[in-house]
Amino acid sequence: MKILLAEDDLASARGLRLSLERNGHEVLVASSGDAAWTAFQANPARVVLSDWMMPGLDGLQLCQRIRRSTGEEYTYFILLTAVNLGRQSLRDAMRAGVDDFLPKPVDLELLSMRLAVAERIVDTNRQIQILEKLLPICMYCKRIRDDRNYWQQLESYIHERTGSCFSHGVCPECFTREHGVGGHPTASERGLS
Repeated sequence: MKILLAEDDLASARGLRLSLERNGHEVLVASSGDAAWTAFQANPARVVLSDWMMPGLDGLQLCQRIRRSTGEEYTYFILLTAVNLGRQSLRDAMRAGVDDFLPKPVDLELLSMRLAVAERIVDTNRQIQILEKLLPICMYCKRIRDDRNYWQQLESYIHERTGSCFSHGVCPECFTREHGVGGHPTASERGLS
């Protein structure tokens, strides 16, 4: 799994990177929040492990930027902290979009368990995104079923979601099939007048 590690303590970063790579993960290390944001924009990771306190962007600010980015895939964000924070700080972190917390120094077995959960959540999110892109359409009348189990015309469905408007016409194949003659429809029959 691709992991972005944002850690300004070089010794901690080196130890975590080696452990993660030994477990088969692809790890990119950034030594500041700003460097992590730049790295994430260039190559989004499935999981971000970020120290809370860093030069430049701190872990919460990094998380907020990642949450506001328009990437298709969900990124699981684990915040690392060396200090025992109060409940209000943890609530603030959750509101910023943090998924999980780990105390420093990082317990590698606990990190491994958290990453297994992160992988399940990211994979499930990917499957949901695929399913949400599917349109249940009737093979006969071409109406679409919406999330309220209501069947409606394709044009209405698309208009509600995108604001697109439609103009209707007749293609040459349908004109021949419907009118039983060859040739091309007139401008008015194509819907152009």
